Amino acid sequence: MSMTPEEFWAILHAPVEVKPIFFRLYYNDDGTLLCYSMEDLPHNYIEIDAETYNRSPSNIRVINGKLKEVNPASLVKKLVPGEQGVLCDPRDVCVVTKSQPNVKWSLKTYESN
Repeated sequence: MSMTPEEFWAILHAPVEVKPIFFRLYYNDDGTLLCYSMEDLPHNYIEIDAETYNRSPSNIRVINGKLKEVNPASLVKKLVPGEQGVLCDPRDVCVVTKSQPNVKWSLKTYESN
């Protein structure tokens, strides 16, 4: 199927749909970073500027809807049992298992002084 010259020029001169560009930082309920994205994802987020998005710092927290950069040395990550996480053997967290009994472990980030 061929295209007529009129159809070609109509397509070429058609207005281009411009989608808005937004930069988002997605975070958990406790304010820890989940990811940076330009997509609409189903999590808590704040709008950030292009410079922050390009830097994508990992040592940040969201407190009251504002970014707070923290000293990376003050961030402590620890495995903790909880309602969500990876199923592990109750005697050894290194053994991932689906059999019963098991304990769910997840990584929690704390800020030390």
